[in-house]
Amino acid sequence: MGKKIKIWYDSEGDYLEVIFERKAGYFKETDNDAVMEKVDGEGNIIGFSILKVSSLKKKKPLSVAL
Repeated sequence: MGKKIKIWYDSEGDYLEVIFERKAGYFKETDNDAVMEKVDGEGNIIGFSILKVSSLKKKKPLSVAL
């Protein structure tokens, strides 16, 4: 069986968050203003978030290097 991930969507804030591992970490910027990556204390990626998700409906697919 695969690893479980947690996905939260806040429709009021138009915010999506995907967490691969539930552990202490912090969000840091990526080269896309709408996307933040969550990393643990060692710099391992444990999730990401996307702001203004609904604005992506009319655009090309979002592509970001994490």
